[in-house]
Formats: sequence, C-alpha cells, structure tokens
Amino acid sequence: MEKFTLIGSGLAGGMMAAFLGRRGYDVELFERRSDPRVGNFVGGRSINLALSTRGIHALQQLGIADEVLQHAIPMRGRMIHDRSGELHFAPYDRDPAKHINSIGRSALNTATIAAAQRYPNVQVQFNHRCTDIDLDTPTAHLLNTETNQMVAARGDAIIGVDGAFSAVRRAMQRLDRFEYSQTYLAHGYKELTIPPATDGSWRMEKHALHIWPRRSFMMIALPNPDGSFTCTLFWEFEGPRSFATTQTADEFRRFFDEEFPDAVPLMPTLLEEFQENPTGSLVTVRCAPWHYHDKVALVGDAAHAVVPFYGQGMNAAFEDCVVLDECLAEFPNDRARAFAEYSARRKENADALADLAVQNFIEMRDKTASPVFRAKKKLDHFIEGVLPGIYLPLYTMVSFTRIPYAEAARRARRQDRVVYGVLLLLILALLLAGLRLL
Repeated sequence: MEKFTLIGSGLAGGMMAAFLGRRGYDVELFERRSDPRVGNFVGGRSINLALSTRGIHALQQLGIADEVLQHAIPMRGRMIHDRSGELHFAPYDRDPAKHINSIGRSALNTATIAAAQRYPNVQVQFNHRCTDIDLDTPTAHLLNTETNQMVAARGDAIIGVDGAFSAVRRAMQRLDRFEYSQTYLAHGYKELTIPPATDGSWRMEKHALHIWPRRSFMMIALPNPDGSFTCTLFWEFEGPRSFATTQTADEFRRFFDEEFPDAVPLMPTLLEEFQENPTGSLVTVRCAPWHYHDKVALVGDAAHAVVPFYGQGMNAAFEDCVVLDECLAEFPNDRARAFAEYSARRKENADALADLAVQNFIEMRDKTASPVFRAKKKLDHFIEGVLPGIYLPLYTMVSFTRIPYAEAARRARRQDRVVYGVLLLLILALLLAGLRLL
C-alpha cells in the first residue's frame, strides 16, 4: 500500500490524515509542536474559528460532525456596536436556522487528530520540525526536538499541511517557474478577553459575532463555551493612531475609552493583555502549482493562506481535504493525475476566497455601521424570499452552501448588476412620475 508522509498536524493535517487513513493508505504525520491533547496550545493564533457548511461537510464525511458541534456555539448574525453603545443585530440569513459556529481551535484540532488515529495505518509523531524536503525521492528531513536527532521520513508522496510559512512549500519554491507571493495587510491584530460573569454566564448576546466597526479599524468578539468572549482588535501597524504610536497602557486605555466605551467595563484585564499579548500580522499567500508530479501536494494554508475576515480559512482547508480525497478516489492508479486535478479544482476558488476575505474586512470595519449597508442586506434577504433558489446573497453562498467560491463571487456580481439596475430604473421612474405631476 502507498505511504503518505504528512507535514503538519494542525486542523487540516489531522483531517487529511483521517481521509487518507480511511482510504487505506499508510500515513505518517509529523508535527513540530507537542501533542495538543495534553495541554499544549497553539500560541499566537486565534483560539476561535467560525465553522460553517463546508467545514461541517468534511467532518460529516468522517462521522465526527455531531461530536464536534457539541463544543460549538451557534452565531446567527452580527451584533454591531456603535460608539454610543447602541446595538444593531443583522442576521446572517433570512432563515434563522442558518448560522455559523464559534468553536475553539484546540477542541477542533483534538477531534481531527483523534479521527485520524482511529485508523491503525495512521501514525502521528509530535515534536518533529521539518527542516527540508527532497522532492524527488520524496523524503522529509526532520529534527526531533526532544532528542535533538535528525530523522529522514520517506514515503511515496508528501503532503504539506504545515501552514502559511510551510517548509514543504519552501522546498517547492526552489523549482523552476514556481509562482509564489505573500502580501500583508497594513493592519495587525491583538487578542483580548471578555471574561464570563460571576455566575459563569455570557456578558453579551452569546449567539452573535460582535463587531465594533470604526471605519479604518475594528474589534470583534466570538463566544466561548466557558462564558467568555475572545476579542480581536484589528488596527493599523503604523500611522498617527496605531499600534506604533500607542505605546503606554494609559494611551491604550484612552483609545479604548474613546472607541469602545461599552466594552471597557467588560474587560478587566485589558491593559495587562495589551502589554503581554503579541501583535500578529495578517498575510495572504498565493502559489502555483500546488503539486510536484506524483511526489508532493500542498493543502490548506500551505497552498493558500487567507486573512480571517470571511471565517473561511479553516473551512476552505477542510474542503481541500474533501476534494483531494475525491481526486485520489477518482484516479486510484494515477497519483500525478489526482494531484493535478485537485490543484485545478481548488486554485481558482482559493484565489477567489483570498479576494473575498480582504473585501469582507472592508465591509466589517466600515460598511456594517452604515444604515444604507444594513438596508442592502435586508433587501438581499427580501429578494431571496421572493426568488428562492434563484437569488442567493453572497454571504449565504459562501457560508451556507458548497457552491465553489469563484462561482459564488461571479454569481454575486451578476445579481448585484441586476438589483442595482432595477433600483436605478425604479428611481428614474419615480423621478419621471414626479416631473409629470409638476
């Protein structure tokens, strides 16, 4: 039986190992960190994820969706906080049963690794850091960080599931005509906390994603099962009012008092977290091709890291696993064809998602505060009700269907042209009618 060597046991790594194990392949999965099931946590990264239809579908294929969703909190819409503290709730869909799910990274990572280890043909090795890849053999060279010894892991194929700064992709970048780009937003992020109330309850509406939109920057908060909220401030790195110019605790407190006055009383550890928590960056990674012959393939952030503003990074990575599994089933005796087909099916969609994610950042930080924008959302839901199955808002297509991202983006553009065209005609008709009355 063919052997797959997987580098990276993050969310997509465990998922991919489970799919390959289920199909009967020998799988050896290497992870540079220690086992997350024994208390290790992925430092510097958000503990919250927004699990939606695409990710749930992947979990269903492995039979673990119900188990995972027990740890999730449904979020039915956005709760917008303006500067005065006034709240505006905007549902994600006209159907209240449709929601995204706030779930902890650790719980989900643990579930996918456990799913992979149900198969005796899957082995997981923690504390192994990949230092290089020999693409042609193919062999992964790894450092066992517990023993300080080098290990060579050879298989029939290597899958790089090792994140935005992938060691597997780095080896592929040495290939002739390999295309690679990484772009950063001008904004960074810092994680903060709203703890639970003294009775363990949530101090804000728990079934919502909370947003404090402030045009050029914003804060969001997602609920956790323990009654807390994980908040993330997205703010410029540089500028007259930014991370760079806000150095002291007093300056940061004044900034929060001015911009997020309703949140400050809920955040008793605000200043400590500002000083202690790192400021992260937001990167988009694009590359091509995603595979090298029948030897190597890239999955998830290793192939297409996106900024987090559509809540689709993890869902897209899980969808990669589903599609690669389908391609391996479709071409069981031609792994090179399977890898090529997987890349062809996913590349356009990953690029479309990267663009959508940046666009949604602008929407969240700026447009959600606008009454005009909220009216457009209500119009979207009204038209969807009038034309069920024909008209679907972009957010619905991305989060609540498995329509490919690129197709969803194209369809949304066509719909907007029609809607705005009809509105323009109605306005012109009303103006003409008014002129006739004069």
